[in-house]
Amino acid sequence: MKILITGGTGFVGRRLVPHLRHHHEVTVLSRTPAKVYQQLGHDVQALSSLNELENLDQFDAVINLAGEPIADKRWSSAQKQRICQSRWQLTEQLVEKLNAGTQAPKVLISGSAVGYYGRQGDALVDEDSSPHPEFSNKVCAQWEQLAQAAASEQTRVCCIRLAVVLGPDGGALKKMLPSYRLGLGGPIGSGKQYMSWIHIDDVVSLLLFLLEHEECSGAFNASAPEPVTNQQFSKTLAQVLNKPHFARVPAWVMRLAFGEMADLLLTGQRVMPVRLQCAGFHFRYPTLEKALKETLNP
Repeated sequence: MKILITGGTGFVGRRLVPHLRHHHEVTVLSRTPAKVYQQLGHDVQALSSLNELENLDQFDAVINLAGEPIADKRWSSAQKQRICQSRWQLTEQLVEKLNAGTQAPKVLISGSAVGYYGRQGDALVDEDSSPHPEFSNKVCAQWEQLAQAAASEQTRVCCIRLAVVLGPDGGALKKMLPSYRLGLGGPIGSGKQYMSWIHIDDVVSLLLFLLEHEECSGAFNASAPEPVTNQQFSKTLAQVLNKPHFARVPAWVMRLAFGEMADLLLTGQRVMPVRLQCAGFHFRYPTLEKALKETLNP
């Protein structure tokens, strides 16, 4: 297949491309093509702008993973705008190019996040659960709606609602590890809020699964089948690192440091991957302890 990827040099993209490059022709959309060649190799093609293409008829599949990190900075008005536009604008442009041709790609797999559901307490959440209206829901709902505009008899659309992705070289875990390795890690706020998570290898596997299974379309929770509370996550991480676990980060400290963005960490969702499992997908890392051990002690 000929596959176009956005976000190919990001945390997930860097793991995905090596699984595709030996069997498919991969093109990565990036403003800096040199970065693509440096990180992914010269057998991967680079595209600096969609404006170079009239349509996407030359591709069999599109995987859309690009977006400004949502939890890296305080949510100022300008940062909220960057978070939204980095997802919405590119997705809208992709769909316009996809719909402009006569032989559209067979599948568009587009990113989203479990933030789609907003705060959910301890209720079990599946793909049909009603979301709580807040900023994270607004971002993801519009992102998915724009992607779904590509759906047709020719093109199926899959939206993956990613949980916290665990991997050794990026994402949330990379930010957490320094304090935990010093024995200073601990739960955030009450620790009772649920954390949905997924090992990065399972993210890659489910992307390949959705790429290959033509019967799959719609929204899929990209989350391991055993979500845990923040307290459980913190305790398990400390145990895997063989470090003490007595510190705690008060909610007021988080809100002082991060403002509204702190709510992402102080509230949560107990997400279940119902549609993926019904489709026959199997997780290599269904439990947190196994996922963390493989990530930290490969």
